[in-house]
Amino acid sequence: MRKKEFTSFDIAVAVHELNEAVVHSRVNNIYQLNEKTVILKLHKTDKPPLRLIMEAGRRLHLTTYALKPPKTPPAFCMALRKHLRGAWLEKVEQYEFERVVTIHFKTKNGIMKLILELFGEGNIILTGEKDAILQALVFKHMRDRNIVRKEFFQFPPSVGKNPFQVTRDSLGEILKDGGDVEVVRALARFLGVGGFYAEEILLRANMEKTAPCNALSDGEVDGIFAGLQGLLSAVSDFKTEPHIVLAEDGSFLDVAPFKLKRYEAFRSKGYGSFNEALDEFFLRATATEKAVASVEVTKLTREAERLKRIIAEQEQALREDEKKAEHYRHIGDVIYAHSSEIQAFLDRFAAAKREGKDWNILISEIMTGKKAEGESFVESFDSRNLLANVCVDDLRFSLNLRRSLFENAAEYYERGKKAKQKSAGALVALEETRRKLAEAEKKIREAEEEKAVKPKEVMEELVKRKVKRKEWYEKFRWFTSSDGFLVVAGKDAVSNEVLVKKYAAVDEPVFHAEVAGAPFVVVKTEGKTASEQALREAGEYAASFSRAWREGAGSADVYWVEPKQLTKSGPSGEYVPHGAFAVNGKRNWMRNAPLKLAIGVVEDEKTRFVGGAVDAVQAKTKNYVTLVPGDETGKGFLKKILQALTLKLPKEQREKISKTSIEQIREFVPYTKGRLVKNV
Repeated sequence: MRKKEFTSFDIAVAVHELNEAVVHSRVNNIYQLNEKTVILKLHKTDKPPLRLIMEAGRRLHLTTYALKPPKTPPAFCMALRKHLRGAWLEKVEQYEFERVVTIHFKTKNGIMKLILELFGEGNIILTGEKDAILQALVFKHMRDRNIVRKEFFQFPPSVGKNPFQVTRDSLGEILKDGGDVEVVRALARFLGVGGFYAEEILLRANMEKTAPCNALSDGEVDGIFAGLQGLLSAVSDFKTEPHIVLAEDGSFLDVAPFKLKRYEAFRSKGYGSFNEALDEFFLRATATEKAVASVEVTKLTREAERLKRIIAEQEQALREDEKKAEHYRHIGDVIYAHSSEIQAFLDRFAAAKREGKDWNILISEIMTGKKAEGESFVESFDSRNLLANVCVDDLRFSLNLRRSLFENAAEYYERGKKAKQKSAGALVALEETRRKLAEAEKKIREAEEEKAVKPKEVMEELVKRKVKRKEWYEKFRWFTSSDGFLVVAGKDAVSNEVLVKKYAAVDEPVFHAEVAGAPFVVVKTEGKTASEQALREAGEYAASFSRAWREGAGSADVYWVEPKQLTKSGPSGEYVPHGAFAVNGKRNWMRNAPLKLAIGVVEDEKTRFVGGAVDAVQAKTKNYVTLVPGDETGKGFLKKILQALTLKLPKEQREKISKTSIEQIREFVPYTKGRLVKNV
């Protein structure tokens, strides 16, 4: 059975991770995807945007997918924006190990709370000062509390005792008082953890879940308590192993924060965090549900079953009509085959009618004679309708005593004709129903195929919406040296300042060309010693992105120093502008560093462009072009670079790359200017 609900254990682990990830973040915006799902877009200093998704009655986790909201925000979304946009998220907490989460916000109007209920149909409630309800996804009156605007919010009554407050003795007393109730039911009810984790506790205790409570020994109660404590310690000590449990066909079966005994025999896929696992699981589950919902297999199957029932009824009616047609025709034939005796019988009644004789007396005489002779074909009479029930050649039928032999035979032939006509009409209707069934079964086959394919299509579309988490250095210019060192360069005065002050670690070489307006370039060593190759490539990069490139120089002098040698305090009386630094101490010079760069195409997870020092690009791909300073500029030059790269690709890749925007190349070309030279 696939996962259907968010458990208290899921919430506890998800909330723990969220407190580390989203606390002290600011609400940038709020979106509502559907009637139950809300996304908070959060911003945290020096972090990429965070998206917190909450679905009433179902889930809560961070998502890396940019899901598309409706063009017109619902009223609930607008209300949340009014109160929470710009607010600071202060805390996320689980209420009493229940399936209820409270998110605390600090706003200009005081503390506000967003309460997410993950049980039943669920709800999302916004409260203000003193917990007065400001807005809710669903307003309603209930037996134990009300969700009504301006009333004070009350948490739902606890479904069980908080397991963290359960002692061995209290557990034993509750179980012994359970009588003949199955132990799994008693645990689920007493602890409020649901049947799933009640079964997991018993599996860990090696006990049958159907055992009656009054039959439990002290040792078995000890085992149950130990099983419970094992789960609780995994939560409290945060000993998690987030993973998705896979079904035999590889589809997602469940998502769990730690290993469960019930899934020991199943394959699983691990994740770095429970939020990441939840995101992937529920994205796949939601996509599949939407895709399957759009394919009405069940509706088509019900229609096919209805048509099959109609066909069975039509076939039965057709058989009966054909049987009646044959039966009535046979009666007509029998009447003519025994015309003399039947005619003589009918003549007696015709004569009695002419003579004014009472037919009842005649009927009595005939029945008396029948008994005496013992061979009359007459079995009985229907005096009211003046019919004689006869049996001729083992065929029973009725004769109308007011009609002649020919009229009686004609009536049966007419009945047979009508039955035959009816069967012909029934056959046409049957063929039409069979045609409809064939169409329905064809649609079912197509729908089943679509049911298998469409979730994949939906997933492919959603994967395109996955927001790639940018690394800090992607805000700058950067490349990886041929021997694996990350080289990062500023783009302007602001990024120069940030790069040196924030990201240049102690002893990491900082390069600068001896040209005004050049960027600072840092070799990130991560505690290692930068290689001569990495230093040379970083020097070429620093020279190439200096103004020397714009001026058409062939080389430039470059030096490197350590971050501690850079200062914002210049010589007495000199002003050090933003993005520039004064240098103290010895400089390490690289004289006449050549101005040249390379741009290449790399095929890994997807086709992408790389740029940087020539040796660095050459180490990554054979498909590259070399640039030096020159007079070709603008979009025309960028298109020329793109064409040069596509010429070296196979046909399929060539067509794909040719559709790429030239803007992806612009960042690799200093001043969008230069010329192409033949690769060495």
